[in-house]
Amino acid sequence: MGRQICTCSLKTLANASVVYGMGVRSAAADPLTILQRKLTKLNRKLNALGSASLHFTAALGRVSPHSMGPCVVLLCSMFGLLLGQGAEQVSIEDCCKDGQKRGNDNEDCASLPLISASDTCRIVQEQCCVTVLEDNMCTTGINVAKDQGSCDSLFSSTCETKTTKMCCGCCLLGKTTQEQGLPCYNSLSVGYQCGLVSRACCMEGASDNQTAPTAQTELPSKDVTIEKGDNSVLTDQCDGKCAHVCVGNNTCGCLKGYKLKPDGKSCDDINECLLGASNCRAGQRCINKEGSFRCQREVSCGTGYELTDNNDCKDIDECEAGIHNCGLVFECQNSQGSFRCLPKVKCGVGFIQDALGECIDINECVSHTGPCSRGQVCMNTVGSYNCQRNSVNCGRGYHLNEEATRCVDIDECKGPEKVCSGHGCINLVGSYRCECGSGYIFNSISRTCEDINECRHYPGRLCAHKCENTLGSYKCSCTTGFKLSADGRSCDDLNECGSNPCSQECANVYGSYQCYCRRGYQLSDIDGMTCEDIDECALPTGGHICSYRCHNTPGSFHCSCPVTGYTLALNGRSCQDIDECAAGTHTCAENQSCFNVQGGFRCLSFECPNNYRRAGETRCERLLCNESVECLAMPLRITYYYLTFPTNIPVFTNIFRMGPSNTVPGDDIGIAITTGNEDGFFKTEQVPSGGVMSVAKLINKPHDFDLSLELRLRRYGTISTYLAKVLVFVTQEEPRVPYNPLLE
Repeated sequence: MGRQICTCSLKTLANASVVYGMGVRSAAADPLTILQRKLTKLNRKLNALGSASLHFTAALGRVSPHSMGPCVVLLCSMFGLLLGQGAEQVSIEDCCKDGQKRGNDNEDCASLPLISASDTCRIVQEQCCVTVLEDNMCTTGINVAKDQGSCDSLFSSTCETKTTKMCCGCCLLGKTTQEQGLPCYNSLSVGYQCGLVSRACCMEGASDNQTAPTAQTELPSKDVTIEKGDNSVLTDQCDGKCAHVCVGNNTCGCLKGYKLKPDGKSCDDINECLLGASNCRAGQRCINKEGSFRCQREVSCGTGYELTDNNDCKDIDECEAGIHNCGLVFECQNSQGSFRCLPKVKCGVGFIQDALGECIDINECVSHTGPCSRGQVCMNTVGSYNCQRNSVNCGRGYHLNEEATRCVDIDECKGPEKVCSGHGCINLVGSYRCECGSGYIFNSISRTCEDINECRHYPGRLCAHKCENTLGSYKCSCTTGFKLSADGRSCDDLNECGSNPCSQECANVYGSYQCYCRRGYQLSDIDGMTCEDIDECALPTGGHICSYRCHNTPGSFHCSCPVTGYTLALNGRSCQDIDECAAGTHTCAENQSCFNVQGGFRCLSFECPNNYRRAGETRCERLLCNESVECLAMPLRITYYYLTFPTNIPVFTNIFRMGPSNTVPGDDIGIAITTGNEDGFFKTEQVPSGGVMSVAKLINKPHDFDLSLELRLRRYGTISTYLAKVLVFVTQEEPRVPYNPLLE
């Protein structure tokens, strides 16, 4: 926030300078002199506005170097006004209100979203935003000075705290001036804004008889009357020059919330927030507005409340708004900050409502204390209860005597039921007790001998591995991979490999065993014991193990090549082409030449045409023409060339170059394919030294091409023709057979 304030004025002035071609002088120049020069140029632009330029110059004469800030802002605003005369007219008040709103939201004043294309609106937005931010920071500094009496808490000296520290220090200056009995309106050159803050803090604690200078005249309302004999309203003695009201004697006054400007006619808004003259309570923030101010709450109202236009917190009636979560059987009742869900159905006497709103019976015999009289027993009914007369009832372990007058003890040990089930029985008055055997314990509640679970009572102390409880005792057992020792409690490792559980190799480990396989095999995922052959050819990389075909064998694999034209390389995986021509295994005739290609060979021969003689193994030269026109049009030389390459060679690959053995300045060379390129697989291109032939289309199938490539050379006005017979053998790219395990 502070960064925006520190750079705003300079940025605005720079923008204005670019528009009107003004240069920025060094910091050593007099600011007042620079501003006067700029206003001189500005007055020339404002000659159509009448006396506006005179007011500018007059106002400038009353500005001290310490109050240059407002003038610079005014100058920049007028520059923006001139610049935006041709743009779309936008309300300046709306631009300022937008800037003030964004300043209150603490947005970056240097990069506000524009609401108009006008530069004037942009400048007004920026300056109004900066003013709000400076006012808020200055108010913070004044409050710190008033509350703490010191500015030590504002220890940092960054751009963000510069304005806050300045207002805090100036307020302390004003309070010190008042405490020492000095006049609040001193002549210290502390700057315009600092002087305002200092005087405001000084006057806040000054005595009632201290008066303000007449230059700050304020009036309470617009309907001003001045007592003059009969209290009649004065006529305008100021000739209409006052912006607000005339108070007589050619003196102007301002309404409440305004102060008179130095020109003695215009009125400027008083920033009550900047001067600390607001009455905002704690938790509220002062926001200045034209002629007054308002207090805005800083903290939200909380759940269940909403902020009204009067800045008060009002309860939200969730029931009326329909934002409650009461069910269908409940009724919503609003309360302060919340609401309650009350059941719609009312239960009768003897019933109570549960959480779902349903009525359930009340058990009065349990919920009430002594609902019946002595000698009676309570019997619950639906919605009520009954009291019945109590009959003689002997407790457990007693029965009525023969006269049915009293209760006597029952000897359970002598009864027909075997109460202790094989254990000793001792009769007691009203009860009995069992003498339990080893491994049992007597349960006084169920009065039986119950088995003692030794494994649970002594965990980890009886058995090394697993403990299994039995009636009256326990027994130990071992986990898989171990066997019980002779002591019946410890466990020894069991060597499972002795029974040959694995199909190949077995390694005994403590408590278990591990099967592993030899090279070329892998352990089965099903039983973890069987070794299965690894099909190397079917692995993700199997397609690259062999260059032609892969054959899987138990525990290994081998590669093979095509039956003819290839042989297996020394690495056992790659296939090498057999040069039948060099090996002498070709079938060419004596008058034919052998030409090796990938995976085979070609038998080649040629005969020179009429009027040509053979000049080598692959060249025919033209005989003398004897001034015959047809003969002279024939090529001087016919040369045979043989090329071979695999399919799918990249397009635009140069495969043949043709040109004169030496070049002479002024040579005109042309090259073209005359025959054999009907499908357009090749193309020619001229280069400085002759021409080249390249692949024009992708050749994805084996094919033989018989191309005639003609070169025409114009040298010293004479045209010579040369013909190259190019045989191109396109062979299948290195063959590869996809792996099929069913063919193995």
